[in-house]
Amino acid sequence: MASDGGLSSFQKRMRAIPKAARRAVQPVLVREADKIADTMRTLAPDDPATDAPDLKSSIAITGPGEATPPYSQPGGSKVVPENAVAITAGNTDVRYPHLQEYGTTRHAAHPFFWPAVRLHRKRTMAAIKRGIGKAMKDAR
Repeated sequence: MASDGGLSSFQKRMRAIPKAARRAVQPVLVREADKIADTMRTLAPDDPATDAPDLKSSIAITGPGEATPPYSQPGGSKVVPENAVAITAGNTDVRYPHLQEYGTTRHAAHPFFWPAVRLHRKRTMAAIKRGIGKAMKDAR
């Protein structure tokens, strides 16, 4: 009869994978979010008034379990789920990012948010998959 040691070892490893994957993916998410936010800051227009609050400086990364800044776009203040990172633009001083992104009847659109997301999407997904794959191999 087959030993039960192999099965219990396999079951233990399978239980460890979700925990290991969650631990491994969080730093990857933050690192990739930093890259996307840097691109957003590069694409964001400079504010015409030098003493005005700056759109570029309002771009923020919010980690898992943290609340996004009030008045941030998209969606205002929300708590970020466990395995997610939010990149927001805007805060209590800078309340116009959506107007820059989409434009108005008097102001042409100057997209900075979604072009950066689209530019990094494939590389970010690949990095996340690599992080999860490594965690699965290393799970004990």
